[in-house]
Amino acid sequence: MKIAVLRFPAANCDLDALHVLRDVIHMNAELVWHRDFKESRFDAAVLPGGFSYGDHLRGGVISAFSPALKEVKRMAKDGRPVLGICNGFQTLTEAGLLPGALLRNQSLKFVCKWVQLKVTTIRTSFTRKFVRGDVFQVPIAHGEGNYFIPPEQLKELEDNEQIVFKYSDFKGNETPESNPNGSFDNIAGVCSPEGNVVGLMPHPERASERILNPFNNEKARLVFESMKEVLVR
Repeated sequence: MKIAVLRFPAANCDLDALHVLRDVIHMNAELVWHRDFKESRFDAAVLPGGFSYGDHLRGGVISAFSPALKEVKRMAKDGRPVLGICNGFQTLTEAGLLPGALLRNQSLKFVCKWVQLKVTTIRTSFTRKFVRGDVFQVPIAHGEGNYFIPPEQLKELEDNEQIVFKYSDFKGNETPESNPNGSFDNIAGVCSPEGNVVGLMPHPERASERILNPFNNEKARLVFESMKEVLVR
């Protein structure tokens, strides 16, 4: 099984994702320049965080027009796992692979801090090793992480179990205080109707090793372990 970590101009989290895939969960992963990406060579893809194209215009909108996204869409249609982290999430929404949009943070300021995430569904390719309701700690670092979807479409997401992660407190309560960017309904991550494409603003690759986690756990690595389980079953 082989996983592609896509590299876009000015993105800066691709090596972090590659390290976790190769050295932490021991998968065969390859760093691929976006223009060279061919989906037929890979079983899964990760679109990492960072600031592709310097976030000119808005986060992810230029990378959404990369030739790589045509390849990613073929993977998604085939049911292969696709993960978008931070800027990768923005790219997937801009490309129409995930619902909603990422707006400027409500504070209009860049936010870099640790947050709590609550797992709201375990049916996706990236949450199957969690327990529904699990809360784990993970860092964020973004200026455009304010998830928005029209209120009339929220029920559709809920009915389809497309809301994957929500910002919460340590006990799993979805409070205004636990929402770092003003995201609608505290939504931190969503998935495609089929559950194989997932995007989230926080960075699980930065919390997948105990030594990097001030909360002394590595639960975030289950995002990647879930994908591994899907691929090797």
